[in-house]
Amino acid sequence: MLRGLVVGIGVYLAALWFAQPPLLFPIWIILFAVLGSAMLGSLGVVAGMWAEKFDQLAGFQNFIIMPLTFLSGVFYSIHSLPPFWQALSRFNPFFYMIDGFRYGFFGVSDISPWVSLMVAGGCMFGLTLLSLGLLKSGYKLRY
Repeated sequence: MLRGLVVGIGVYLAALWFAQPPLLFPIWIILFAVLGSAMLGSLGVVAGMWAEKFDQLAGFQNFIIMPLTFLSGVFYSIHSLPPFWQALSRFNPFFYMIDGFRYGFFGVSDISPWVSLMVAGGCMFGLTLLSLGLLKSGYKLRY
C-alpha cells in the first residue's frame, strides 16, 4: 500500500514538470488514493495466497485487474457508453475509485463522490476481511 502511494506521488511530481493538473478537492484525492492502494494491496494478498506458481500471479493481473481497470472509465466517461455497458460499469469497484479521483482533481464525476466513497470503502473492507479470513483459515502467502 505504501509503495503505491509513494509511486503515485512520484508520478504526480514528475507530471508537474509538464503540466499543472488542478487539485480542486485534495482531501478526496487522498481518501481515494488510500482506499485504492488498500484495495489493490488486499487483492495482491488474496492473489498471493491463491497462486501456486508465479505464473498464476500474472494470470490474476491479466484476467482480473487489467479488465477491471480498462472497464472502469479511466479513459472515458461512462455516459459515453451504451446503456448495457453503463449498467455493467456500475458493478465494477474500480469505476468508483476512478470516479472519486476524477472528482478530486477536476470537480467532475459521473456519480456522487459520497457514493463512490461508500462503494470503494466497502469493497476495500470486504477484500481486507477476505484476505484476513484466508490467512486465519490456514492459507499461507507463497511469494
